[in-house]
Amino acid sequence: MAENGDRYLDFAAGVAVNSLGHSHPHLVQALKEQAEKLWHVSNLYRIPEGERLARRLVEASFGDVVFFTNSGAEALEASIKVARKHFHANGQPERYRLITFEGAFHGRTLATIAAGGQAKYLEGFGPPTEGFDQVPFADVAAVEAAIGPHTAGVLVEPLQGEGGVRVLPPSVLRALREICDREGLLLVVDEVQSGVGRTGKLFAYEHAGVRPDVMAIAKGIGGGFPLGACIATSEAADGMTAGVHGSTFGGNPLAMAVGNAVLDVVLEPGFLDHVNQMSLLIRQRLAAVVDAHPMTVAEVRGEGLLLGLRGLVPNTDVVAALREQKLLTVGAGDNVVRLLPPLVVGETEIAEAVERIDRGLSAIERAVGLLTRGAAE
Repeated sequence: MAENGDRYLDFAAGVAVNSLGHSHPHLVQALKEQAEKLWHVSNLYRIPEGERLARRLVEASFGDVVFFTNSGAEALEASIKVARKHFHANGQPERYRLITFEGAFHGRTLATIAAGGQAKYLEGFGPPTEGFDQVPFADVAAVEAAIGPHTAGVLVEPLQGEGGVRVLPPSVLRALREICDREGLLLVVDEVQSGVGRTGKLFAYEHAGVRPDVMAIAKGIGGGFPLGACIATSEAADGMTAGVHGSTFGGNPLAMAVGNAVLDVVLEPGFLDHVNQMSLLIRQRLAAVVDAHPMTVAEVRGEGLLLGLRGLVPNTDVVAALREQKLLTVGAGDNVVRLLPPLVVGETEIAEAVERIDRGLSAIERAVGLLTRGAAE
């Protein structure tokens, strides 16, 4: 609710962060209980709740070990370091470069903007950090051509969020796994936005039936509390011995309490079924919106509850028009508007959101003199 009393329907979710909505009672209770105990001790000491969260993430994924961070960019930094250190520890220090993809967004640190390679994020910060070779999105042949004696692995988002809600075809992710196996490289996946149930699986790589070597997660795992993690196999992380990496606040008791509370909910039987059911419903409703507004929107993209509307008018105009309708959304690349409702969204909220999208698009069409076929059903 805004200061003036206006109520908004939040389909931005803090850019896919508020996975269980605002003030979820189970998360609130977990945080309150921990806040009355220890807030911070640093990872110089064993933190039982952190060990519990790490075990649960390992049991639910491909990994063996977990390093906790405060954000997605830090989780990516740790993942990049894991890949580089692995080869250094195994007598191949020259292998430090990662192949990345056009349109990627991996964070805003110096290394992660270099990995993403987008000019708008690189401009003004001097020479890009060395170690990244970018190829066209989903181009397997280009990946193979980019492999050289200095290549350590491939860094990829199974679903590009910032890049325009572009789903990497499962066949491409499987091909990348095969290439990495053949060439002795590490497959590093960025699931900062797509992980923790957002695509209808706990992790998006599961749609392709592959197992990465390293994965970065954040956003949804904290449900709104700053939390990220780098998850890796023991083999991939064999160079990450005590002291070579660290984080003062990473893995603090408050974050661990909330992360465990998020998993309590997301791992409940039937929870991901609900995500997939709501995804099917909203996609059906959005298809009607596309049919009703052929001059303003072109298609629906995405997976699960990480969806996008690609527009035929500037996405900034669409985001603004939807905000006028008290619906919060997020822009993305390729002229896309992201729809990122909490994973607990229900049929009523979806129906209301689609009505507001219809009204917002109609308002744009009236303003610019475009014709429309009427309201979506």
